[in-house]
Amino acid sequence: MLQQLVERPGERSSGDLHEAYLAALRDIVDAVGVDAAAETSGVDRERLSAIADDGVVELTLEEAAGILAAEEGVSAEALAAEARDHLLMGMTTAVLDVDTVAANLEGMSATGVQQRLEGRTGMTLAEFAALHAFVASRQR
Repeated sequence: MLQQLVERPGERSSGDLHEAYLAALRDIVDAVGVDAAAETSGVDRERLSAIADDGVVELTLEEAAGILAAEEGVSAEALAAEARDHLLMGMTTAVLDVDTVAANLEGMSATGVQQRLEGRTGMTLAEFAALHAFVASRQR
């Protein structure tokens, strides 16, 4: 579960949360190996090697879920859907709508937020981190 890789997401900035996700994914690549992670995730070996070498690589939510799937033994699609569902449930408990979320995140429109949450538009791991950090910060 991608959203559970990092503790206390609401107490972190989106940049810190993104870095923490990358560190957790780096640990997974180290544990399962670049070849297994590449096979499961569909992320090419060069990018996975860069992650393993502490490089900053921009991943999509689906690619990050694929790397996690290499360790979890669950489908990447299911893990990505669960991460999006977690955000939606968090918005519900924090009584947030897409307009409020978009107003607090630079570079995202309400329509863009909604499309990302529904999986109709791709989402980067950095965008997921921004959404997760904001939603979690409002769930107190």
